[in-house]
Amino acid sequence: MADKKPRIVIVGAGFGGVKLAKLFSKDDVEVTLVDRHNFHLFQPLLYQVSTAVLSTDEIAYPIRTFFRKARNVEFFMAKAQGVDQARQVLLTNHGEIPYDYLILAAGATTNFFGMQEVEEHSFGMKTLQEAVHIRNHVLHMFERANKSQDEAERRKMLSFVIVGGGPTGIEEAGAISELVGIQKKEFHNLNFDEVSIKLIEATPNVLPMMPQNLREHTVDVLRKKGVDVMLNTQVVGYDGQVIKLKDGGEIPTRTLIWAAGVKAVPFIAECGGEVDRAGRIIVNEKLQVNGSENVFAIGDCANFCHGTERPLPTVAPVATQEAKVAHDNIMRLIKGDKNLETFHYKDLGAMATIGRGQAVVAKTSMNPEMTGFIAWCAWMFVHLIRLAGTHTNITVAIKWTWNLLSGTRLGRIITNIKL
Repeated sequence: MADKKPRIVIVGAGFGGVKLAKLFSKDDVEVTLVDRHNFHLFQPLLYQVSTAVLSTDEIAYPIRTFFRKARNVEFFMAKAQGVDQARQVLLTNHGEIPYDYLILAAGATTNFFGMQEVEEHSFGMKTLQEAVHIRNHVLHMFERANKSQDEAERRKMLSFVIVGGGPTGIEEAGAISELVGIQKKEFHNLNFDEVSIKLIEATPNVLPMMPQNLREHTVDVLRKKGVDVMLNTQVVGYDGQVIKLKDGGEIPTRTLIWAAGVKAVPFIAECGGEVDRAGRIIVNEKLQVNGSENVFAIGDCANFCHGTERPLPTVAPVATQEAKVAHDNIMRLIKGDKNLETFHYKDLGAMATIGRGQAVVAKTSMNPEMTGFIAWCAWMFVHLIRLAGTHTNITVAIKWTWNLLSGTRLGRIITNIKL
């Protein structure tokens, strides 16, 4: 009887998880990829779904399609609930999955920093469902304001507040300002002087990964787009009607989009390892969960802090680079080689789009510091090549080009009934 092949279980079909499964698909192993959704989500473009630039199928790709020709990769649709390291099984809501080697690549969720009221009444920006929810809500606000005779209530409906000055918050604020410009052409009876867009950031700067000149440029562009950028401002409460600020100020609004922080998905705390304050599981220099030889963690759910002042950022390049090292180390272990590779992150720079034809790109060894249209083209190229599938690449490229030339957003479709 032939020896059983090593069983590799990967939790999460994000950038790191899919990269891992593709690497293992070429090896003599059995791979089970576990995710609660049947699609891989391109999270950096969620804001474009929320503001009617793209459709859901243009930033999501069926997981099984990736592995159509990979007979040793099986997809298991389930919600991971924990790990029993003693018995070497992954616990899910659809039963246990045994493993020889386990890689946690489950990603992150929105961090509301313990503010239950804010979590209950605001909109997160981490899932496809949340992006569609924002799109429906924002479009509903215009339709309702168009029917309202109460000016105070109209202003509250037409006030859009985004919290968080990272790339997601910046991109969302810029996209909403452009959406407002399109709505202005079609809502003939609305007074658009009543519209307000605010970006709130608790620290003195937006885009912490960028140099100061690009931060200032970003704020200038947003303000020219009509976005009120509020720095050194902290939200402490929101009841669905009024935002409460730490300095005692209040902002009446029906829309609070929360892009201020992330934390690991809750199940990571049930995996038998030590976690940090953000729920990320702590790994050693080889990407192994502390105290375990055959459990690894990568991407947003892992705390890798070796030679860096803070844990590595929750961005796709970290996850994909870690995936390569995790794969190589597991294959070494399978072959009986205990001399594992140490992970070293190669910073590829940072970029953020501020709207149509506007972006900032931080200087790296590979590219210069850029702003404006050239930076936007670079941003567009990088994001296009990371999308899954030729069909998606072509469709999104055409939509972006048409949006640049015409400003049209035909994705302004309300898909829930709330009259």
